[in-house]
Amino acid sequence: MYTPLTGICLLGASISAIAAVGSVFELTSGTPEWGTAVTGSILAASIPLTVFLFLTAVKNSR
Repeated sequence: MYTPLTGICLLGASISAIAAVGSVFELTSGTPEWGTAVTGSILAASIPLTVFLFLTAVKNSR
């Protein structure tokens, strides 16, 4: 059953996944705009957040 929480979690998972991919591209480019520490922190935070939000959406949709 679909609930609004499912949609919000999927939206958040999508945004954080995009942030993770963007951070990887920034780090591999050689000179990230916000620096290596900040970009690495965004990457480190967005990966578990993506997994958590996606799993929450899946569990909530049952």
